[in-house]
Amino acid sequence: MLMESFSPEETEKIGFDIGSKANSGDIFCLSGDLGAGKTVFTRGFARGLGVEDEYITSPTFTIINEYEGRLKLYHFDVYRIASLEEMDDTGYEDYFFSDGVCLIEWAELVREIIPENAVWIDIEKDLKKGTDYRKITVGGRTYENTGN
Repeated sequence: MLMESFSPEETEKIGFDIGSKANSGDIFCLSGDLGAGKTVFTRGFARGLGVEDEYITSPTFTIINEYEGRLKLYHFDVYRIASLEEMDDTGYEDYFFSDGVCLIEWAELVREIIPENAVWIDIEKDLKKGTDYRKITVGGRTYENTGN
């Protein structure tokens, strides 16, 4: 599925729409360059899950942020993970196989441990269409590269 956004607000709304449909045990994998809008998307996604925290931020240095909503949201940022062993140290399996929802930024860096049923979402900029333009592909190229 392909969606287009022409503003951060639209990117957040797309995240909201997907988050509002998320179910217990779902895993969403976000990929995109730095500044592509992964955290903006995540803010909307969290709101769609009913998270009321005012500050939804990327857990770049903590690896995982937890938020309460209609379902618990486990927001991973694995950009700084250097190895799968380091990922093991986070206890990721407890999150992946919980009743909550996982959203993983930079998931392509730990592709080997991502369950087959995960939903992959690619966010891409296209400066020819404007600085705020984003192409958001659900089941995009990263997903296809996993062989699923």
